[in-house]
Amino acid sequence: MHSVHLAVLMTSHDRRARTLSALRALEEQRGLTSGTTLGVHLVDMGSTDGTPEAVRRRHPAVEVMSVGADVPRNQALRIASRNSRSGGGGGGPLRVAAGGPSHPWTHQLWLDDGVELFPDALARLLHTADAAGPGTVVVGAVRNAYGDTVYSGRRGRSLALVEPGAHRPERCDTYDGRVVLVSRAVYDLVGDPDKVFRHRMGDLDHGCRARRAGVAALVAPGHAGECVEGPAAPGSREPGIGVREALRRVASGRELPPRQWWRYCVRHTWPWAPWLMVSPYARTAVRAALGRRRG
Repeated sequence: MHSVHLAVLMTSHDRRARTLSALRALEEQRGLTSGTTLGVHLVDMGSTDGTPEAVRRRHPAVEVMSVGADVPRNQALRIASRNSRSGGGGGGPLRVAAGGPSHPWTHQLWLDDGVELFPDALARLLHTADAAGPGTVVVGAVRNAYGDTVYSGRRGRSLALVEPGAHRPERCDTYDGRVVLVSRAVYDLVGDPDKVFRHRMGDLDHGCRARRAGVAALVAPGHAGECVEGPAAPGSREPGIGVREALRRVASGRELPPRQWWRYCVRHTWPWAPWLMVSPYARTAVRAALGRRRG
């Protein structure tokens, strides 16, 4: 395998313990080839629990940028990507030598701060990428504390989760953005997640754009890490809240804001876009109405 210089892109907001655990797991990666370098670019979105200060104190090699709490996650990831391209670095060595201006990155790794990587995760992701070739995105599946896959690649119009294979990679159509390895060749072709998607859908859109550009996406064998918290249940599904409140929640920035959802549907699901656009809001209204009636 050729020399690898990995730019790790992370965002954080008021999850100090989880962010520190994710960084510790990143530092403890094993099985990487000699000469592999690692630069971490973290953008903190207005944390009030001391996350940036704790990261700078315990992980001085990490480049930390603080932005306002009004900056959405997708934009923060774009800022981290911009910082990685500017060649910024931190102040001290990681267990894996930190990359800097003398090491232009060969890969970006999107890493959610709620995910603790397993010790051989990076080695498996990079091995999968090396075997598949530079024009491939490699996705790391993430499980919860019970062993269930909660984030992974996605397949089909229903965006079904792809279970990772035991020994061989599995193809996917797009991906959740929790653990995603993007080569320089793919980045030059697809770029960052689109800024039109503020919190959600930026990762799914990126995967669809990559596929349209001829880029293959693979889920690496095994799980890459564990997410203790798991995905939050949509607030629009809370029992007994009523149709109006359920629709307000599903249309919020945390779930499916209509303009962004319409852009995604038009871009990737035409000619079924009008039906797909309406369906989640209709299902939400029916679910809430039935829940009220049963209550």
